[in-house]
Amino acid sequence: MTAQLALGTYRCQAIPEAAVRAAASGAQWVDTAPNYATGQAQTLLAPTLVAHPWLNVSTKTGYFTAATGTDAVNDGVLNQDQAAAGHSLAPDYVRWQTGRNREQLGRDRLDLVLLHNPERAHPGDRPALHRAIREAFAVLEEEVAAGHVAGYGVATWAGLEEEAFTVGELLALAAEATGGQHHLVAIQLPVSLVMMTPIVQALHGQGPLPAAAGAGLRVMASAPLHGGELPGMVDQELADLIRPGLTPAQACILAVASCPGVTNVLLAASGAPHWKEASDAVAQPSLTAAKLREITGVLASP
Repeated sequence: MTAQLALGTYRCQAIPEAAVRAAASGAQWVDTAPNYATGQAQTLLAPTLVAHPWLNVSTKTGYFTAATGTDAVNDGVLNQDQAAAGHSLAPDYVRWQTGRNREQLGRDRLDLVLLHNPERAHPGDRPALHRAIREAFAVLEEEVAAGHVAGYGVATWAGLEEEAFTVGELLALAAEATGGQHHLVAIQLPVSLVMMTPIVQALHGQGPLPAAAGAGLRVMASAPLHGGELPGMVDQELADLIRPGLTPAQACILAVASCPGVTNVLLAASGAPHWKEASDAVAQPSLTAAKLREITGVLASP
């Protein structure tokens, strides 16, 4: 099956309008974070989430703005040095930020809370990183038990590719955090025709995507257009190889949406034409594994 399109709010220039458009188009998920839009993204999304209670929201804890860091220090959940780092997985901070997310989004219960680039916490020290993740998961399990959060996961840029952790290790840490049945339900990672490693691995039954799919996790593919750069790097000849008749942007999106294991493709489409173009792409039949192998082979060749 082709993955579903979801609104990503990182680099989204008109968040309220984009959210209304995504909801009207039938999108089921919007993804955000407390540090997006210089700390305003969640507040900007709140009216749409109130008006569309069926719209699922995924948000994060980890990165924070300087203003949020100051608030966290004043509330006693971070010290000055921790606030200066701009990123934290400290249990008190994770608990505090999750409550703040609920308040800013206008939701009593968050559908999904993701640890935001946890690899940033202890670079090069896997044991310390895994301890920090497990402790953060334990807090999120408490939030689930309290009815504040439905599920949690990890949003990473490089952690899986650099093997700071694997999907299997994350599942094990979640099980350790709760002593049994856990609520780790999703991962988010970059998947594109620039960052092809997850696609190539998946085509061989390896890597994070098959592992996540095997565990029943939601997989959100971020940066499918590599920050908007990819359509300018893909000519019409390559787009036609992917599927004749598609624009370069559509071809890039369809390739990601067709990757085995991907359930959602996050797109920060600020304008109506871009959202419609992407929607039309994911409405296409999925590319076959053979076609994906051909595409990645062409792109990998010197």
